[in-house]
Amino acid sequence: MTQGRSDPATSASLWEREAEIAAITQAIDELRADKASPGAVLVFSGEAGIGKTALLSEARRIAAERGCAAWYARGGETVTSVPFNVVRQLLQPALIGLMEEEVREYLGDWYDIAGPALGLTEPGEGPVDPQAVCDGLVAVVSRLSRRSWPLVLLIDDAHWADQETLQWLSAVTGRLTEMCVLVLVARRPGEATGDGSRHLAEVASQARPVPTLRSLTPDATAGLTRATVGEHADDPFCREVWAVTGGNPYETVELLAKVQDSELEPAEGSAAELRALNRTARGRGLVARLETLGVDATRFAWAAAILHTGISVEIVARLASLSPQTAAECADLLTAARILTESSPVDRRAEDGDLEFVHPLIATAVYKSIPPGIRTAFHGVAATVVSESGRGAAAASRHLVEVHADGDPELVEQLRAAAREHLAVGAPDAARRCLERALKEPPQQEVRVRVLYELGCATLLTSPATTVEYLRSALAEPGLDSSERVDAVFRLSQALLHNDQLEEAVRTVDAEAARLEPGPARMRLQAAHYMWEVIHADVELSPTHSQELSALAAACTGRDNSERALLILRGFDAVVRGESAEEVVEFCDRALVNGRLAPGLGWTDSEWDIELPLMLAIAYAYADRLDRAESLYTEALRTYESAGWSGGHLALAHAYVGHGHRLRGRLR
Repeated sequence: MTQGRSDPATSASLWEREAEIAAITQAIDELRADKASPGAVLVFSGEAGIGKTALLSEARRIAAERGCAAWYARGGETVTSVPFNVVRQLLQPALIGLMEEEVREYLGDWYDIAGPALGLTEPGEGPVDPQAVCDGLVAVVSRLSRRSWPLVLLIDDAHWADQETLQWLSAVTGRLTEMCVLVLVARRPGEATGDGSRHLAEVASQARPVPTLRSLTPDATAGLTRATVGEHADDPFCREVWAVTGGNPYETVELLAKVQDSELEPAEGSAAELRALNRTARGRGLVARLETLGVDATRFAWAAAILHTGISVEIVARLASLSPQTAAECADLLTAARILTESSPVDRRAEDGDLEFVHPLIATAVYKSIPPGIRTAFHGVAATVVSESGRGAAAASRHLVEVHADGDPELVEQLRAAAREHLAVGAPDAARRCLERALKEPPQQEVRVRVLYELGCATLLTSPATTVEYLRSALAEPGLDSSERVDAVFRLSQALLHNDQLEEAVRTVDAEAARLEPGPARMRLQAAHYMWEVIHADVELSPTHSQELSALAAACTGRDNSERALLILRGFDAVVRGESAEEVVEFCDRALVNGRLAPGLGWTDSEWDIELPLMLAIAYAYADRLDRAESLYTEALRTYESAGWSGGHLALAHAYVGHGHRLRGRLR
């Protein structure tokens, strides 16, 4: 057994951590050895207070000592719902001080996709593909790893990281063979749930093996006790310190600090008092100790726990309704009581504040001790403070969702605005949470139906079954205008299709089309009917399919996108039926506007999706207009790459570009 360090009192949480420190040091040295070498990930797991944060702090010190860039970020229990929170902490400080032109240079084609997620630029209009944002953030790390080599990324309390960050972290660690960066992750086992648990399991599967962090042995606890309170501490006293704390480094350090504060004699006769002292370090004991500091200090601590991040005396004073002088005095009291501490100035962002809780256990205990009514009131004030600071509805939304439901129309509009902001940076789950909370307010009837519609749109890419539920609810209530209703029906049919409910998708558009007068809206739903049938090759088409489609398309000249959709479907059907190439080309040409895809029918447009332009390109190819087909395939590839789309869409584009080359005899 080794007790470890030259200055044990100041590095208590590193006692008996020689093996872990050696693994970190080796990984850092390997990182520095060769810029072309692959990266690595180390995951340190252990219970609360076991010393994970201290280990990452030591890793950061070693990395800096060896000339590495070391960037640190930390998850938080009350901010798990804030999208991109941890990845912003990690990467933003390295980019925030640069000129816009420099940021554009570093991010390249990913600037408009990853920039908003990192808070570096304003998002564009409309939703962004979450996978594209994740891919963009991975690309950012790849570029930064070359610019800032050797680079070490440290992520603490990863079990409390937001889902968007964990998805990114899983993607990064899965591609460490392509980038020279060291990733160090600390987490509590069993704390993450759902997708977060899955992402962390994927990260762990890529990690080098390191042992789970263990509690201090009795000998190490005795050494730490004597290093803190004096060599005269006797064996029974030291043994009781270990028995009371279970060898947990955080609890041991806190208990010994209280022994010093109370001037307790470190001898066997005082050992019985240790359990009572230890109870004041966490849970109800901590809350009772906080209350002894006074009402103002307690309110200050409550307000700090509500904020979690960005804790400053000025903001907390506003939140807790304290004068600046009283707030400053409370901050001093709480710091002296080891409840709050000054935050590290290293990589501190403007919104990070200048105070933080000494340990997450304290933050959790304080937050849970706030009476429910006061907690919701504090969140309401916090939302106002954040909004007035100019940080937008999305930043305030984590407080808005905690406010007591009271039928407030303004709150509903704030939550809808927050949802739009979340969608614009690629965080549909956060948007869904805002809109679901808006429903509980509840909104007025004419607004409620739009919230349901917006919920359906927000979940279309991530949860077709949920989309079906919300859009059906929206369509069952009055309030949508005719164009919104048609769009809702079309999206509902898309979701049903993605949910393997083809027959229901077709019935849905047919039923709504039957209610409508002849015109573009009805024609759009009729086109959807034939499109859903055609793209499912396993479905036998009705004998009248082609006849009905031909009759509908006969009068179409391409005046609007509904007519253009029917013309494309007619051209594709003509290819399938073996009609003349001239007729196929005629139908297809009428679907274009000045030889190009019409606005709304593009490769990334949500009005119709990928199926129609792909059918158009295929029809041209089999009608021997290879120039037109190749132009469309190439446009698809270019569009998806510039939009950051990956997965099936990009794969299809590559496949069809290759198909076009093959048809033209370009086999090399």
